Amino acid sequence: MVSDLARALAAAVRGEVRFDVAERAVYGQDASNYRQVPRGVVKPADADDVRAALAVCREFGVPVVARGSGTSIGGQAIGPGAVVLDFRRHLGKVLTVDPEARTARVEPGTVLDELQRAARPFGLRFGPDPSTHSRCTLGGMIGNDACGSHSLAWGRTSDNLHSLDLLLADGTELTVTGPLPPPERAALAAAPGRLGRLHRELQALAADNLALLRRAMPVLPRRGSGYPLDALLPERGFDLVRAVTGTEGTCALLLGATVRLVPEPPYRALVVAGYRDETAAADAVPALLPLEPLTCEGMAADLVAALLAAGPRPPVLDRLPDGACWLFLETGGATAAEAADRARQLADAVRRERTATVALVTDPAEQRALWSIREAGAGIVTRLPPGPDGRPGGAAWPGWEDSAVPVEQLGSYLRKLRALLKRHGLRGVPYGHFGEGCVHLRLDFPVRERPQVMREFLTEAADLVVAHGGSLSGEHGDGQARAELLPRMFPPQVIDLFARFKQIWDPDGLLNPGLLVDPRPLDADLRFPGRELPLTLAYPQDAGSLLNAVHRCVGVGKCVDTNSGVMCPSYMVTGEERHSTRGRARLLGEMLRGEMLRGELVTDGWRSPEVREALDLCLGCKGCASDCPVQVDMATYRSEFLYHHYRFRPRPAAHYSFGLLPLWLRLAHLAPRAANAALSGRFSGALLKRLGGIDPRRSLPALPERRFSSWFRSYRAAHPADPAAPAVLLWPDSMSELLDPAPAMAAVQVLERLGFRVQLPAGPVCCGLTLIASGQLGAARRVIRRSQRQLPPGLPVVGLEPSCTATLRGDWPKLLDAPELPSRVRTLAEFLDENEVALPRLGGTAMTQVHCHQHAVLGTDADQRLTAMLGLTNRHLDAGCCGLAGAFGFERGHYEVSVAAAERALLPAVRAAEPGTLLLADGLSCRTQLTQLEPSARPLHLAEVLLRALEQTRQNE
Repeated sequence: MVSDLARALAAAVRGEVRFDVAERAVYGQDASNYRQVPRGVVKPADADDVRAALAVCREFGVPVVARGSGTSIGGQAIGPGAVVLDFRRHLGKVLTVDPEARTARVEPGTVLDELQRAARPFGLRFGPDPSTHSRCTLGGMIGNDACGSHSLAWGRTSDNLHSLDLLLADGTELTVTGPLPPPERAALAAAPGRLGRLHRELQALAADNLALLRRAMPVLPRRGSGYPLDALLPERGFDLVRAVTGTEGTCALLLGATVRLVPEPPYRALVVAGYRDETAAADAVPALLPLEPLTCEGMAADLVAALLAAGPRPPVLDRLPDGACWLFLETGGATAAEAADRARQLADAVRRERTATVALVTDPAEQRALWSIREAGAGIVTRLPPGPDGRPGGAAWPGWEDSAVPVEQLGSYLRKLRALLKRHGLRGVPYGHFGEGCVHLRLDFPVRERPQVMREFLTEAADLVVAHGGSLSGEHGDGQARAELLPRMFPPQVIDLFARFKQIWDPDGLLNPGLLVDPRPLDADLRFPGRELPLTLAYPQDAGSLLNAVHRCVGVGKCVDTNSGVMCPSYMVTGEERHSTRGRARLLGEMLRGEMLRGELVTDGWRSPEVREALDLCLGCKGCASDCPVQVDMATYRSEFLYHHYRFRPRPAAHYSFGLLPLWLRLAHLAPRAANAALSGRFSGALLKRLGGIDPRRSLPALPERRFSSWFRSYRAAHPADPAAPAVLLWPDSMSELLDPAPAMAAVQVLERLGFRVQLPAGPVCCGLTLIASGQLGAARRVIRRSQRQLPPGLPVVGLEPSCTATLRGDWPKLLDAPELPSRVRTLAEFLDENEVALPRLGGTAMTQVHCHQHAVLGTDADQRLTAMLGLTNRHLDAGCCGLAGAFGFERGHYEVSVAAAERALLPAVRAAEPGTLLLADGLSCRTQLTQLEPSARPLHLAEVLLRALEQTRQNE
């Protein structure tokens, strides 16, 4: 049947139809605790494809699940045995913006940030703004009735919709609008056929149960649980838009929507109020709401602790006033003075209570930095820091993610919730929308060892929130995580009405079954089982477990944001979920699951072709190690996989050519002229490319006339070292030594002119990166040990090639016990910055292509301080990976992706640069990509720019 279904879908739709193992694996999970393997995935090219796909599934009796960005934390974007419709892939356009009507027409897969960009030129915006705004889709927001931090001012998604274009499971199409006057209701109910029957049955459902719906549906701003049946009440105008919004894809498919826009305040100000604890902050909220802040967000000290555990301390934390919990109260205005005046009124109100400290922030950059802490919460709190009692940190899971109570009850609810957590031995980091009584909380459920703890806690937590007059869900919906608990919130008669409502819309139960009606158990289908395998690399942050490492990925989906950051270059080009960091983590998890449970999707373990294919387009850029909120390090997992996958087996040709590149370069330097002739020869060059697995469109770089170490000996003979100068060890990486010595030559001169004495290692060294990247970890360990023996102890080590420097600092400890060396390793910029050298002024404009490994492991703060000291107006490109990534862009089969990655942002920025702009690129890969794809580019290493500044000063003296 599956093959017949796949063939029928492929014949009916123009978009992609995928029924392969890898696609089913990556679409079998969202951001929830659950795993439900679909039959297949369809990526509709347009609305006609949606209609056609639904018709085929209806014919085969197969359920359909609509999916946006896959960040649902309740399990709403997955379904066992279903066909998943991926709306984000092709149905993501903002069709029109009408500034006069303040509306916009969008497709269901439109990412919220795209809508905001389209509306911004008109001074408008869509009000709701979840923290996942860079990747969440309007269809998903409508499915869950999403909110965000500004719902206090602009409401939920349901408050900002004009009309919805719906497709029912039987193929019926209709457009629903907001409140309808009685004559229009009567006319719709009198219509013939399916539409008339739909309206008659919905009106009868409301008319027959008026008292029940008025009594049993809690009235609070953040009720996200159950179906919103009270929208059908006469006093609500029989509002079908509100009745369908928040139904989690169980009633209809969305073909399009007309949304309302609100004016964007041109200026903002922020009041941050610090309280002794979260309950004190919660208790203070009701008195502040009459002043009508745009936001009233709560953030406790344990969120800051989680942030600090994830990385270096952000300087903006110093702007937080004293306290252990903070309220973020934002104001807006037509002028900066108006926004600040409103903020001062709020600050004065806080001070009058004498229970809080206050900071008033009007600088836009500082406001953005403070908000980034709050927005990062969705990712940060998935990894808990070590507890004050010495309890180790670890993963935290959704399940009780967004409960909500009346704001007057929030303080009491938080106190009792903390007590409940203590009773069950659970930890979490509560934060959220305190102005509307909504609390986000992920917990360290022992999901593999004792999953029953989750059921026990959730049952008691449901009773607690109901006792406070609240809702199990405040904005993310119920899904599988909480639908089973709805009878604890609603009486049996309302549960029966939910079933009747679902049946009216979807009589055959084809749309996202098993959620709000006849729900699957909350502790079924958990995604966590898996078997540990022997590993070669160390995983100290994950207790030596690859299973723990891949389960770092909780589906937050920052890796599918294609508009900023470094990760994930191949996904930015292909748009394929399996090429995202999240998709690759899912496949690795399936591999480990298959080792434990037979009959699973990925059953070949380390030999899995599905995992190999997904990792083949991983550039090893390490962008995920820094940009991912939970530091999923796919480059490391890739090296581990390649080691085991090819162990005792023939490897691809590129693993021998590029993995052993330092060896081949040393051999070539025995006869450099002959080697260059062979590399540049028409036939010999083509043969070498073929034998080496190199794309024929790539140019092979020529060898320099002399090696760096040879030049250094000559330089030292002509410029004896000052024995009194402080010594520094320059790391002569294989690329600087054998392929492009100019940056190293410049660095020596810069360091010695600035008063240091440069030394080189006692013998040849190599960081082993090419071997690590190709998974030849045994050989890499041998090379590293040999190189380690060449290093004198104690001296600071300056690296010039970012990838090699990052390997010394980050990868060596994973392969062998080298605790002392990484602490000595510095980039050239870091070393000069720490030693507070004085630099001459060069002046002019520059742009910097930051190497991915420097972005991920080393950082660029010191580089920016140095270029500022040189007087350069320097633009750091937010362009992501250059696309070459060491061997990646040279390897056969990668050329198109490599070039497309460069063409996304880097090459257009270089072509648009003003004449005379310096182009900085410390990475040899970046410089090579630039010169091969844009011959007019003249990229320089920072060392070369520093030398130019020193030479210019000498000439002017």
